[in-house]
Amino acid sequence: MEGPIKLFTVIALVSLPTVMYGGYALMGVLRDKKLTEHQRGMFRAGHAHAGVLLVLALVALQILGRTGLPDTARWIVCFLLLFGVLAQSGGFFLHLAPGKGKLGGRVTSAGAVLLGAAILTTAYGVAFP
Repeated sequence: MEGPIKLFTVIALVSLPTVMYGGYALMGVLRDKKLTEHQRGMFRAGHAHAGVLLVLALVALQILGRTGLPDTARWIVCFLLLFGVLAQSGGFFLHLAPGKGKLGGRVTSAGAVLLGAAILTTAYGVAFP
């Protein structure tokens, strides 16, 4: 493992404990009942998406490393994965802020597009080595 795949694998692995801590924080938020039901739902969704998408990114990075894609394409896919995970999960957290629901939805949707592009590019690299 080398280059962008090594770097972004490290970034994803280091990010996982922050998501784990988020789970701990989520339990405190739910226990204190200081958020509305909508806010609790967005907190849960953002946290869950972050964890699942980080694991997806780790799997995608391993597959990407086995493709014949050039380094430039690998860098692009790595950045798409990183920003896709941040946007997809971060959009749910934007829903927590008053009046930012539409922005949160747009950010979440943009994250989905970025992740889709990363996964489809990786699939292309698998299909056409």
